[in-house]
Amino acid sequence: FPEMLSNPKLVLVQGTLNVVMKQNVTLFCLSEPGSLPVRYTLFKHNQQVSALNRSDLSPALFTLTISSASDVGEYKCKAEYNNSSGGKYSNSLNFTFIEPISKPVLSSPTSQAKKGQNVTLSCFSENGSLPITYQFFKGTQNISPQQTMQKREAAVIFLFMDSLSDFGTYKCKANNSFPNNTKYSNAFNFTLAEDRSHSQPLIISLGLILLLLITGFALAILFFVIPLYKASE
Repeated sequence: FPEMLSNPKLVLVQGTLNVVMKQNVTLFCLSEPGSLPVRYTLFKHNQQVSALNRSDLSPALFTLTISSASDVGEYKCKAEYNNSSGGKYSNSLNFTFIEPISKPVLSSPTSQAKKGQNVTLSCFSENGSLPITYQFFKGTQNISPQQTMQKREAAVIFLFMDSLSDFGTYKCKANNSFPNNTKYSNAFNFTLAEDRSHSQPLIISLGLILLLLITGFALAILFFVIPLYKASE
């Protein structure tokens, strides 16, 4: 009688569990048999994918091409002796798709600020597999630590516009686990808002001067033009 099989081990030897479209992955399945040969069967959920017979102690190698959404999910393998019932199942490996991120959008409630004002910047990529990591820049200078968002939400930083050097062009970048997929945002420009506290007295002064001119013109008509007109009649 064949000796009892141990539970096989399913190991990923090529590729990653986070996969992109048309990626190849290789799995091996191996049990410690007391007898040979052993039949190894790979399952996705409960559906058989492939089967191999081994007459020695080498593992069964399964190469898969992840070509559609139906190829991701949970995989297990089963080890059994030929012409025997039962068998032992391995641990499971779960493959998931990773999607590239879309170009992030950099925005703020205001594009004008005064010196000494606090402002906010938010960076958001609408599409792409989570988590997504964001970073902010002023020109080419990094101005924030990386923010890794586990949910579909924007990364936000708070800025204090302390001097004229704080105004200018900002950008952010975003990336995720998709290879070679760093994306940069649009440029966002903060400009110095006009200080109306200086212009207000000037406006008031001009208004008073205009009022005085109109009043003077009315008095001149009343006391000089009208009497001269009446005297000439």
